[in-house]
Amino acid sequence: MTTHDSTRKFGCTIVGGGIHGTYLAQRLIENTPFDRSDVLVVDPHNRLLTSFREKARTCGMEALRSTFVHHIGTESFGLENFAEANDREDELVPTVDYPPRPSLDLFLDYSEHVIEQKDLESLHLRAAVDAIQEIPDKTGLRLETTAGSIDTDHCVLAIGHGDQCRRPDWAADLDGVEHVWDGFDPNMSADRTIVVGGGITAAQLACKLSETQSVALFSRHPLEWEIAEANPPLINWSHIERNLHVHPPGSSDRLDVISEARHAATIPPYLYAEFESRTTDGALTIAQGAVDSATNEDESIRLSLDHGLQLLGDRVVLATGFEPVFDHPFVDRIADELALARGHRGMPVLDDETLTWQRDDGRFIPLYVSGALALGTVGPYAPNIPGARRAGDRITAAIGRHVHCSGVDTASEPIHGTEVSD
Repeated sequence: MTTHDSTRKFGCTIVGGGIHGTYLAQRLIENTPFDRSDVLVVDPHNRLLTSFREKARTCGMEALRSTFVHHIGTESFGLENFAEANDREDELVPTVDYPPRPSLDLFLDYSEHVIEQKDLESLHLRAAVDAIQEIPDKTGLRLETTAGSIDTDHCVLAIGHGDQCRRPDWAADLDGVEHVWDGFDPNMSADRTIVVGGGITAAQLACKLSETQSVALFSRHPLEWEIAEANPPLINWSHIERNLHVHPPGSSDRLDVISEARHAATIPPYLYAEFESRTTDGALTIAQGAVDSATNEDESIRLSLDHGLQLLGDRVVLATGFEPVFDHPFVDRIADELALARGHRGMPVLDDETLTWQRDDGRFIPLYVSGALALGTVGPYAPNIPGARRAGDRITAAIGRHVHCSGVDTASEPIHGTEVSD
């Protein structure tokens, strides 16, 4: 869907067509008074979930870290039922001391099944959002997009980290340094690649590349092994309320609880056997330390570490994650325009029950948050699939109550000047 030179009023507009936006679109249709014509997903990619697909393939993901009950469908056992119906139970990967995990192919195929079955692409406007403003003398918000203006009664920010990749200072002026999330081509030939990072992305990428070349995996700290992204009890909302919401919204105490619970820069143990095999046959070497100097030499890159070891490679691939989403320029623009409250390190100050972003003056505006931006309220799983489901529960309940209480007729006129594309 692409619209030009027109403005339409929607019941709810979701900014972001990733896992969070795709899941929320279903919940809004199924659990609020809105019908399909009231819900819009704005995302610049040509398909929903494009960014997730590309990142998963690029880093060599073979199976998800999360379990089979975490997926984009609204039915609790939808993915498991899909696997059974298609004789693909063998793609529910058994995991020691953990429920089975879906293969990436199974997860993506089920996601595509959900999108097609519920015709979610028909809700997708292929555009980027430049600004969000209050509508003068009216309720609701106006989104300025690359496809024109959109008015909406409610808006959900379901954005990821975008292109804000984290790069160490020593890599700033080197040729031949790429970030795995910034246009990296894993199929480009090389004799020896240095992968920088100590988490699951670096581990998966190192294993994938070492199938065809020599790889050195370099991290600042010894590798740490954890099966889950964070302490499992913090998936449960009651546990979040007891352990996180006891601290003031936006406070440093909340980020301390989250930081302690998150298993950042860790590798799941099911990759250990692959690591052992690759290091035994010499395809993969592992090094830890700090970079004293980094230089280009002819067509190679040399990293000199603080303990004297030197690494030489044809290229360096950074798997060093993203800058905090709280610092994203788009987030700064929205917060400034709407005078939104921000806490420690720029964290959005959200209402814990509804996930609405609070204003500095305390006045309500219908802007809700899901994903990494909701970390301070949803907890350490906020950016992940379980976080989408927890946020969806609160956001759809809040919007549903608001629509019922207001008695607003959400039906709207057709878009004029609209092109519908496959």
